[in-house]
Amino acid sequence: MAITFPIAFEKMSGTGNDFVIIDNRTAGIPRDEQPDLARKICRRMFSVGADGLIFIEESTKADFGWNFYNADGSVAEMCGNGARCTARFAFRHKIAGKKMKLETLAGIVEAEICEEDEIVRVKMPPPFDFRLDLSLTLGDEERPVTYVNTGVPHAVIFTQEDDVPVKKWGRKVRFHEQFEPQGANANFVKILEDGRLKVRTYERGVEDETMACGTGAVASALFASMLKGMDSPVEVITSGGDMLTILFDLHDGPVVENVFLQGPTRLTCTGNLTAEALL
Repeated sequence: MAITFPIAFEKMSGTGNDFVIIDNRTAGIPRDEQPDLARKICRRMFSVGADGLIFIEESTKADFGWNFYNADGSVAEMCGNGARCTARFAFRHKIAGKKMKLETLAGIVEAEICEEDEIVRVKMPPPFDFRLDLSLTLGDEERPVTYVNTGVPHAVIFTQEDDVPVKKWGRKVRFHEQFEPQGANANFVKILEDGRLKVRTYERGVEDETMACGTGAVASALFASMLKGMDSPVEVITSGGDMLTILFDLHDGPVVENVFLQGPTRLTCTGNLTAEALL
């Protein structure tokens, strides 16, 4: 099936995590062509450029669904910042009201547009597969590592350094045999003097440091609570300098319920993709 151009899109940023969003309920782009489109459209300098491409789809289980692709065309089960941007898109285009449900591969995600329309809160899927006693050699020393799936798999490393080689260490964590076969995102976390967390994340699919990662911020906040005694809500400063707020209920086990991710979104541009965006 030939794709019909132009294709209407919006580009949005969730604390520096940027996405191209297409309403595929009307665009009619076949599922088997979507990964290749993601690879081409997400190229920076040669096309629109983004961390991911999101197709809004019909759903029988929620207000709408999505097909989410990383910049390399791989499928992601969940993306916290992507979900927040998608919720704002859906509200703007009257696909859903201020409170809505989004169907993802990680389950149904609830979202809410806050009083300031650019602030969006999502209820995350329950985190699972906690691993608290891992370690990896990074740099010249063995470092404690924790792991949890917050919709996608995340490893968390607490550090005091300001100059962590995120790409080098992140790649080692991402492809380490302990996290096979799916690999893990890598989060490097520093506790700031004011009690907030500074989180830098190496993301699968992007294969580089991103300016923010919602599921990574959630994973980092949960382990800051479990291991460092921090209480909900936990505030996270992203690599891009914006702030995410994570709220949760932590119980022994560990069991975590009612996990919310909240922060700003930005509508950076609207437009139409031409066939030349794929060259």
